[in-house]
Amino acid sequence: MEAPSLQWMLIDGFSCAICLYVFKEKWLTSSKPPYPPGPTDQSWFTGNLSDFPVEAIWLKFTEWADEFGDIVHLRVLDKHSIIVNSLDVAKELFEKRSNIYSSRPPSAMVDLMGGEFITPLKTYGDDWRLERRMFQQFFKPDVLQQYQDVQTRKINDLLSKLLVTPDDFLDHIRYSIGAVIMSIMYDHEVASQDDRFIKVAETANQKFAIGSTPSVFLVNVFPILRFVPAWFPGAGFKLFAREASLLAQQMLNDPIDMVRERMKSGEGLPCVASELLEMYHTERDLKNVLSMCGSGYSAGTDTSVSVIQTFFYAMIRFGDVQVKAHEEIDKVLGGDRLPKFEDRAALPYIEALLRELLRWHPILPVGIMHYTTEEDIFQGYFIPKGTTFFPNVWAMSREPNKYEDPNTFNPSRFLDNNGSLNDDDVGYAFGFGRRICPGCYFASATVWLAVVSILASFEIRKKKDASGQELPVDVHFSTDSILSHPSHFNARLYLVQRALKTSS
Repeated sequence: MEAPSLQWMLIDGFSCAICLYVFKEKWLTSSKPPYPPGPTDQSWFTGNLSDFPVEAIWLKFTEWADEFGDIVHLRVLDKHSIIVNSLDVAKELFEKRSNIYSSRPPSAMVDLMGGEFITPLKTYGDDWRLERRMFQQFFKPDVLQQYQDVQTRKINDLLSKLLVTPDDFLDHIRYSIGAVIMSIMYDHEVASQDDRFIKVAETANQKFAIGSTPSVFLVNVFPILRFVPAWFPGAGFKLFAREASLLAQQMLNDPIDMVRERMKSGEGLPCVASELLEMYHTERDLKNVLSMCGSGYSAGTDTSVSVIQTFFYAMIRFGDVQVKAHEEIDKVLGGDRLPKFEDRAALPYIEALLRELLRWHPILPVGIMHYTTEEDIFQGYFIPKGTTFFPNVWAMSREPNKYEDPNTFNPSRFLDNNGSLNDDDVGYAFGFGRRICPGCYFASATVWLAVVSILASFEIRKKKDASGQELPVDVHFSTDSILSHPSHFNARLYLVQRALKTSS
């Protein structure tokens, strides 16, 4: 008898899924409360599959927020998704009910790419808890002072590079932020922009950002497709995943192998990786060490670099903000030295500017997805077990009752009438509940020092042509993944006289 073909096996599998889904929807949930409001199913089987946007998903989600409210329900096959458009709802679910809303949804594509090591994407369990403890041990607020010398040295290097070749500022930012984290995590001094560790990590980050976006690859909708061979028509995702997996292994293993060799020979200075290797020795624990270090570098560079790139764009578009920032820096520093971490509390407008950077164009516009481990009832609506939640950070950053004229870059929205900071710290930019970014304080400190040091040293102006006319600024924010980065744009940095004394 001839063996069944792969095509028929897939058809049989899909047929079984249809039957199971119909049974579950018609019988098991018939006595449950209704689902939250949302777009009407386009198909009795696929549900809202055709409604799900492939690019700029946060913009479509926000359109639905205007139509359906703070929570929006979608169904794709037998999987349910809910978009959370309100900060109050996000806190109610992800913080007050964190015991069942703290996991992450499964992703066939992330698994194929070897992304099981990425701590922020791990399911809520023992491995995640251990890696979370590792993160907190090295990056909680009361231990960050030990990293300030490295941060200061690398940001000063950034200023020097900006002074020499200002047109290459985007590359300088990537290089310098990567150098901060590589030094602290692995005691590795980045010698050039062609550093092999940084290049591998950047390429891996790009692939994982795209691969982890639910609507990009069909295998995330039909996980059974993961079993098709790479030569099968439409299986190009397999090649993409294989390339990402190879990069992930390099990003994880190569820096740790370097640290191990230095430890054997007694060379090198203590770093996060070396201290963890001395503390943990079992095979399982060592996997967690690899994940923690690799995730720390991957997540830390991507987000911090994007925020600083957005800062340059904002300063070019909103010149009045740059003037106010210079005035505050001059008043506190006197124009004859670079800022220090000790100055942070005395610079409320700079702090407000940093908050506005996180709000104005969030780097993770739909955050990182949450996943329910039990069914729930919220506001009279039924939430099935295994529901994926999208925290729509974009909508939260534009709540009309909280942010007037949200598309305008205005740090003053975070200051009261006395010039003091209000209580809106834009914490939603770093996640929610038990899944809030454990490196948020370190990232905030690094970005703050970069932003205030650049402002203390330079004016950021539009680039001019040969006749002295300002060139238009063309900036595009990426929309093809869960991350949104500004693309290259024209800008020219002019050294301000007060910074000349410091630089020399």
